[in-house]
Amino acid sequence: MSKAIASRPVSVRSADLPPTSTQAVRAALDIALTTLEDNKAEDVTVIDLVGKTSIADAMVIASGRSTRQVGSLAEHLVEKLKQAGIKPVATEGKTQADWVLIDAGDLIIHLFRPEIRAFYNIEKMWGVDSPPSTVAPS
Repeated sequence: MSKAIASRPVSVRSADLPPTSTQAVRAALDIALTTLEDNKAEDVTVIDLVGKTSIADAMVIASGRSTRQVGSLAEHLVEKLKQAGIKPVATEGKTQADWVLIDAGDLIIHLFRPEIRAFYNIEKMWGVDSPPSTVAPS
């Protein structure tokens, strides 16, 4: 089972990633977490994927209160990652902004509106508990 490295408030940094993570992943994670914190993302969770899958070393999942905030978080993240020289950075879902996926190579970032995050509950797929505010009502 994967372990969550952190949940809001954001206190995790690259030092919390396993030693097998590259310096580039650590830098991208630091940029992502700082940007999410600065832009008031909620329920930020970092999942360590090293040894669990080959798609990435880490995954960040965060919520925005509205489609406007989710879209804005995505724009700021992409801008900061590109400014840091992390390329290519691909996005999906930015137009509707219910769920935006940012692929920054070995770092994957999912941004959700809370009700969409609760519906898909991707933390469960990786064996991590969802933050209390994103658990779908029974």
